[in-house]
Parts: sequence; C-alpha cells; structure tokens
Amino acid sequence: MTSRSLVTQGPVLSLPVAQMRSVFQPREVERKLARLQDAGGSAREHENLRAVYERMLERGPERFQVKPSGVPEMAGLYEQLPNFAQVLDDVKRHVALAQDSRDGLEVTPMLLLGPPGIGKTHFARQLAELLGTGMSLVPMSSMTAGWLLSGSSSQWKGARPGKVFEALVEGEFANPVIVVDEIDKAAADAQYDPLGALYSLLEHDTAQHFTDEFAEVAIDASQVIWITTANDERGIPDPILNRMNVFEVQAPDAEQARAIALRMYQGIRGEHDWGRHFDPEPLDEVLELLSAMPPREMRRALMTGFGNARLGQRGQVEAGDLPPAAGARKQRIGFTH
Repeated sequence: MTSRSLVTQGPVLSLPVAQMRSVFQPREVERKLARLQDAGGSAREHENLRAVYERMLERGPERFQVKPSGVPEMAGLYEQLPNFAQVLDDVKRHVALAQDSRDGLEVTPMLLLGPPGIGKTHFARQLAELLGTGMSLVPMSSMTAGWLLSGSSSQWKGARPGKVFEALVEGEFANPVIVVDEIDKAAADAQYDPLGALYSLLEHDTAQHFTDEFAEVAIDASQVIWITTANDERGIPDPILNRMNVFEVQAPDAEQARAIALRMYQGIRGEHDWGRHFDPEPLDEVLELLSAMPPREMRRALMTGFGNARLGQRGQVEAGDLPPAAGARKQRIGFTH
C-alpha cells in the first residue's frame, strides 16, 4: 500500500501513514447488534450497548497506522529531557526499523522507573506528542478496578467501555499512545485486579484479539504504544514487568538540570502572550536555583517567578521572585535551637 501523509494539529509534523489498519471486524459488530435486537427487552435496557455498536459501524474499522517522518525529529526531546536519553535511544531504534517501509511504528511496552518529580509523566506526554498518534492517560493511583482499561459488563448499572476500546474506536489511530501512570500504586481489592487486563494487552499476540467486557467485540490492540511509570518496581507483579522494557531514570545532573530549566523558561515564555514582557533568557542566578529543583517543581517555581516579576513591573525574573526550594521549606519546619 502506498504511504500517505497526515498533518496533525499543533506543531507542524508530517506523519507518513504506513497503512490503514482494521481494528475490529464489522461483521462481528453487526451480528452482536442483530442479536441484541432479537433478544427483545426494554429499549432502555440495551440502549448504551446498541449505541456503541451503531457508533462502531458508523465510524468503520479503518484507522491510520502512522510513524514519525524521521529520527532527526527526536533531537528536541534529547535536549529537553537529557536524563531520558536511554529511553529515547530505544524509541529511536524502533523508529529506524519503521523508516523506508510500509510498516507502522511498533514500540515495545516500556516502564519508566524512578523517584517522584523527575519528569516521567512529562516525558510520556512529550513522546506521545512527538509520535503524533494521540494519547490516553490512565492514572492508576485513582483506579480501583480493571474495568477502566478493559470495560465493565453491560449487565452492570453505569457500565461503559474501557480506555483501550475508546482509544481505538473513537480515536483516529491504530497505534495510539496509552500512558499507565503510577502503575505501582494500583489499588487492588478482593474482587478486581486493576492490572489484570495488562497481562493480555502487553503481549502482542493476545492483544490482537483483545475483548472489551462491555462491547464483547474483539479489538486489535496489538499496535498500541504502552508507556507505564512507577516509583517502585516492587509493587508491580513480575509477569507484568517481564512484558516491558524497564528503564531506571535518574534525576538529571547539574548541567542537565540547568539545560532543562532554560528550555522550560523559554517554553513557558513562548507559550503565553504575556511572555513578550520578559527577557528571552533568565538570569544565571535564577537558572542556578531552578536547577536544584526536581523538574516537576521547576514549572511551578517559574510560574510564581513570572507572576512576581510582573507584579514588580519587571521584564526580568529575579532570584527573589522564585519560591523557596522544597528542601529549604523542609529545613524551616520545626523548632530551632
């Protein structure tokens, strides 16, 4: 099949369409819909399920299977997230395999393992933006049952399809990015296993025929790009770990932290109209203070700094405009002697 190109919204990024891929079989949906109509019962009883089947047939099964147009487009991520270089190297290998071919981009499921605040979720978002295939975020810390991923039985009140089904049926792509955030914080109970669906979803062969419990229609989820994050791998079952490439992400060193702080300053300034009131680059002393903070805190500190500088009618953020670093705050808690 001849490749085509798709231009996504946001930053201009040309994405070659390797092929169109069917993510479900319409005949199976038609059979389910006919069986539902033959079963009788009240219209309200099957209203949601019937609407899902009709929506699937309306949209059709074909989805774009795309890939980035080239490895050089990743250069910006290496600069922005230097402590994720090992992870980016892995993605780059997969991108290289998909180049000059009709194959779509396939990435081995990955686990980003590291302490809080070093930018794991931010990295996942940036990678999803680079790949351009759409992203769904599944926060496991607030998830109490596996139905969020795999859907809940249509027999239950308030039942609905899961995130995987929604990403593939409602989305435009056969290979979307799904980020399972804080997978180690999944709260399992006696009845449901929040990670249960991942046993089949993270395996290429079984993911080809993944069945959402609500729709009960096989979905091809084999091309989904899975990114999971965790602070501690001890909370993750070994069979899940064995299905992923595990990357231990370290906090950025001093030089990397300064580079991250500089790009974040420039990024925030460029994203907002009020950024024109500020200098293109921050003071060295501001970079020094920011580089001592985890990346998660940098953005909050910069927003505070910009606000304080604007209140002071200054176009330059000064060290005093920034809030105290987390460590400094902790040191002041308690009694002094």
